[in-house]
Amino acid sequence: MTKFPLANLTLKGLLVLLAALPLASRAGEPLIVVEDRGGTSALPYYEALNLQPRADAPARPPIPMLPVPATPMDEAAMLPVRSAKLTPGTVARRVIEAPGLRPFVVVGDDEASQAWLRRQAGSLRERGAVGLVVNVETVQGLARLRALVPGVPLAPVAGDDLAERLGLRHYPVLITATGIEQ
Repeated sequence: MTKFPLANLTLKGLLVLLAALPLASRAGEPLIVVEDRGGTSALPYYEALNLQPRADAPARPPIPMLPVPATPMDEAAMLPVRSAKLTPGTVARRVIEAPGLRPFVVVGDDEASQAWLRRQAGSLRERGAVGLVVNVETVQGLARLRALVPGVPLAPVAGDDLAERLGLRHYPVLITATGIEQ
């Protein structure tokens, strides 16, 4: 049986302690939030667990819950939608690789989009496309666009993030799993 000298164990313990010291000095600092996209609180899931507080834990103030509106939001409350990075114009056809992407269109409430929707209505229905209306001021404008393409769902959506991700500056445009085209 081999015996380790006590000095060797003490030295190893001291090295471990010195290595952990920088970590312990940062333990009380708040976390750095890299990105916060908002979203829904996870509190209801934790409440469902019915966790009991520790006897030695300090009392915490209750987390305030936002009131739920008495009536659900409707589309009128989402309008107007304005996308500063997207305007009516010409779009050059290009290839993309997005397997499984459902075809969708990006349009606005303007003459160019209305004429384009009239020409493409049948093709859009056949493809099962959906539409994002990125510039629309009123419920009437949205209804006018929907009347041009019955059977193609159109929703008002801010399109600046989409424009950045796809490198778009103009619409109307059809985006499929294999390409972007007008």
